[in-house]
Amino acid sequence: MSEVRRLMRQIELEYEAARRGLDGFAMTASHDFINARLESVWKHREELAKCLGDESATKAIYELYIKVIG
Repeated sequence: MSEVRRLMRQIELEYEAARRGLDGFAMTASHDFINARLESVWKHREELAKCLGDESATKAIYELYIKVIG
């Protein structure tokens, strides 16, 4: 698996965890849990930017956010 695909998958998993914290079985998830997931996304985005450049990395994570979170 390429580094870009690996990072995108990690970001997708973090978004899914945050979404479950908002509206899934884990509705009682704390703000801290959700914030930690989104901070992790940003760290992965920084790694992604090394592969794709800042603008493309930011665009990619926002598109994935829309796909996963809605």
